[in-house]
Amino acid sequence: QVQLVDSGGGLVQAGGSLRLSCAASGRTSSRYAMGWFRQAPGKEREFVAAISWSGGSTYYVESVKGRFTISRDGAKNTVYLQMNSLKPEDTAVYYCAATPRITGTREGRLYDYWGQGTQVTVSS
Repeated sequence: QVQLVDSGGGLVQAGGSLRLSCAASGRTSSRYAMGWFRQAPGKEREFVAAISWSGGSTYYVESVKGRFTISRDGAKNTVYLQMNSLKPEDTAVYYCAATPRITGTREGRLYDYWGQGTQVTVSS
């Protein structure tokens, strides 16, 4: 079992920045790739970014490339999502997730564990 706790969300003006954190506990010695997803009101869950177990490979949805950066700190068992140049359309609940794959994937159904979510609201 892996437990994930998301944090770092908040209210920010357009053009601002936030850093989300996802702290993992439990079977953290296993190899898990990590991902961030988001869900806006009335919309389906959307893949945002993923990072491999080693941290050597990252993937992003096109709409956040160049603005968001996913990273991980193995010593702290924590994954981060640095979000810069935020836009109102980035408003959503953001969830981190863990998959036993070595590399990340944009397929949410392949993730076994999910955080509780953290709200990000970007005002115009």
